[in-house]
Amino acid sequence: MSVLTADLTKKKGVMRTAKSRKDVPNYDTPLSEEEALMKSVISPEDVLRLNKITENYLCSPEANVYDIDFTRFKIRDMDTGTVLFEIAKPPPQDLEEEEPDVDQEESDPNAGRFVRYQFTPQFLKLKTVGATVEFTVGGRSVNKFRMIERHFFRDKLLKTFDFEFGFCIPNSKNTCEHIYEFPTIHPDLAEEMIKNPFDTRSDSFYFVDDKLIMHNKADYAYNGGLQQQ
Repeated sequence: MSVLTADLTKKKGVMRTAKSRKDVPNYDTPLSEEEALMKSVISPEDVLRLNKITENYLCSPEANVYDIDFTRFKIRDMDTGTVLFEIAKPPPQDLEEEEPDVDQEESDPNAGRFVRYQFTPQFLKLKTVGATVEFTVGGRSVNKFRMIERHFFRDKLLKTFDFEFGFCIPNSKNTCEHIYEFPTIHPDLAEEMIKNPFDTRSDSFYFVDDKLIMHNKADYAYNGGLQQQ
């Protein structure tokens, strides 16, 4: 489940509920990363056929022709309301004051597409987590905005999440909270995930009109606090 709102201070909108898919389809015919990269258009069905984490980005930053920009992200435990992680992009005026690092921009075209998370072992016991994301949209309307997020431990698929943002009006600021219902993780697997930080990884694929326009990556450690013991 996810709830999407549009900020009236930037562009008129209404509160909407975005649909989340409970039963993500399984495909018998797998697709390799190399085969996906050969496609001129990558569809939701294509990424659902991938049977392991990707090593490369399946689209370039320039594919985001809608100027969708994620400005804030927060993760909270739905049962207690405890904020587990929060990050926000500096306001535009702050970015203008900072001198750009030209060398870094030239050497890393994928800057901003990767996040590293550090959690405690208790995170693996959570049942329901809310992820609130704020994002802005450029001058073009966004139709059928959809995110497919796939989590792997090494080559084992843990869970696929599939959320529909729906339609976003041009020049709008939007807020959406995805409700993640986590599967029960076997204690042996949880122990392996704790012992092997950052071997748990995810691909987040974003689509407009069933065409891949953004691809972000993340990795996860669940040994927070154990290093000091």
